[in-house]
Amino acid sequence: MAPADPTVPQRRAGPPEFAGAIGRKERRKIKGRAARERSPWFYAGMFGIVGWSVAVPTLLGILGGWLIDRAWPGRVSWTLTLMLAGVALGCLNAWFWVKRESTGDD
Repeated sequence: MAPADPTVPQRRAGPPEFAGAIGRKERRKIKGRAARERSPWFYAGMFGIVGWSVAVPTLLGILGGWLIDRAWPGRVSWTLTLMLAGVALGCLNAWFWVKRESTGDD
């Protein structure tokens, strides 16, 4: 019997329960991706996620800017500045969620 080549990675046999669990999860994932019929409730939920992912950073930006403007009034409107930053951050967040859902990444 020839010695194993040290440059070739050797397969290790794991417990059969572990391999079986991985196989079941993979089959369930493949089945779920194949049967991707989505109900109107799915789209309503996605609409809600996108809405909240834009609204929350925007409202937090407005609140933070208002507090800064109240404490240190100046020529720059921090309320508008942080509101726009919140909208931009929220749009990036929404884009992330929509992209993740459209590609099927878990």
